[in-house]
Amino acid sequence: MEEVMKLYSHPMSSCSRRVRIALNLKGLKYECIIMTSVGDPELLKVNPIGFVPALVDGAIVVADSYAILLYLEEKYPQYPLLPQDIVKKSINYQVASIVSSSIQPLQNTTLVHYIGELVSPDEKLPWAQYHIRKGLVALEKLLVNHVGKYATGDEIYLADLYLAPQLDNAINRFKLDMTEFPVLLKLHNIYSQTPSIQQILAETVQPNTGGPDKSFFDFTKSKEEA
Repeated sequence: MEEVMKLYSHPMSSCSRRVRIALNLKGLKYECIIMTSVGDPELLKVNPIGFVPALVDGAIVVADSYAILLYLEEKYPQYPLLPQDIVKKSINYQVASIVSSSIQPLQNTTLVHYIGELVSPDEKLPWAQYHIRKGLVALEKLLVNHVGKYATGDEIYLADLYLAPQLDNAINRFKLDMTEFPVLLKLHNIYSQTPSIQQILAETVQPNTGGPDKSFFDFTKSKEEA
């Protein structure tokens, strides 16, 4: 009997979400193991840095969402995550880089709550919105001449795996006004109607499961309120 892959994950983690969308698209079976905290002892056994996601595929362990996506693409080529066209492929790489390097680190849960200890509660959300907006400006300009039904055409590719959770966060968690981003707003609406994506984005922290309270991810609240 073939061993099922295990994914150490968290429903509110953008990094975990993009991997789970990829697994859905590729039609791969996996067991989703929900982690209750950063540095969970069980997670540390497979990922010494203590962050989700981490994938266990038989004897192979891969941590970090980008590394996991590249691994899945190479080992399980069904439903390619990258287009053949070199220009579109380069756009996918750039989107992934902007989200993971220029936006996500500055909206990280731990960082934003730390900033909240240095500024007034009224300043915390605008601080996060400012940095997210800078990244979205770059993404809007990058995609405006390449967008199709999805980010770089009529198929879901790597760029969409990064954009879908990020846009969901920007709109629903950080309350960002998307008026100046018509391309990104269009994509967000499409993702909301795409079952393989929406199924993952709709998941949240369930009460009484031992996981962190969902309010921890509400950046409109102070640390004490959360």
